[in-house]
Amino acid sequence: MELIELLRNSPALFSAAAGIVGLVVGSFLNVVIHRLPRMMDAEWRAECARYATAGDGAPAAAAPAYNLVTPRSACPACGGPIGALENIPVISWLVLRGRCSRCDAPISVRYPIVELATALSSALVAWHFGFGAEGGCGLLVTWVLIALTGIDLDTQLLPDSLTQPLMWAGLLAAAYLGRGPSTIPVDLHSAVLGAAFGYLSLWSVYHLFRLVTGKEGMGYGDFKLLAALGAWLGWPMLLPVLLLSAASGALVGITLILLRRHRREVPIPFGPYLAAAGWLVMMWAPEIVAPWWSVGG
Repeated sequence: MELIELLRNSPALFSAAAGIVGLVVGSFLNVVIHRLPRMMDAEWRAECARYATAGDGAPAAAAPAYNLVTPRSACPACGGPIGALENIPVISWLVLRGRCSRCDAPISVRYPIVELATALSSALVAWHFGFGAEGGCGLLVTWVLIALTGIDLDTQLLPDSLTQPLMWAGLLAAAYLGRGPSTIPVDLHSAVLGAAFGYLSLWSVYHLFRLVTGKEGMGYGDFKLLAALGAWLGWPMLLPVLLLSAASGALVGITLILLRRHRREVPIPFGPYLAAAGWLVMMWAPEIVAPWWSVGG
């Protein structure tokens, strides 16, 4: 109880603690980013194998366990297991100079970047919202958005196993913890409308774009991610999220094309821009919108 009171009464201490926890969570998010798409692929292959063998009655061969816990982390180059001392967030990567201690293969700089980004964003969320329900909700949303960003950048996938629980968590939080349109979580009315309008807005854009051009401009995962953001932030925040994500995505895309680092025909994942815009709106837009709500009320 004394620790809880200390964290509640000391924003600096709570922010520091959230940053340290963020380092550990960031290490786990690296596992999620790397393994979850492979788990999905294995599940799809296993399902196809079951259908293929259903007619002849032969059981499909059982695949070795592969999930977020099993097997142990290992070097992708030599397969050597990564020990506990080699798995300390950021520090191990720096001590090893970004290379495997056994085969000297390079270790992607993405791992410490994700850990540092998670630690910094967690500390900012803790400082902004403080110790309590809002801070806990902000941390949850932040961690899931980081995982979704990494997966979408790697695979152009936004897994239902992350977007849908994030949306339902936002609706449940609104039902039990929501207090108004300018908080996180928002009130239930705003959350339900946010989830519905978030999904339907991009769904409409998708089908209109396909009707006009005959091409698919985005994936269904983007609809679900915006629905999740709408559930947490409320329907009034959907427009700022869409404008910010569209503007930043267009700017980055045009810049990459002009620098000839990206071909026009290669799609650019939209999820990272939605996630970044949603996080920025969660952190700072309520303070801008809240006065208008008070005037309107």
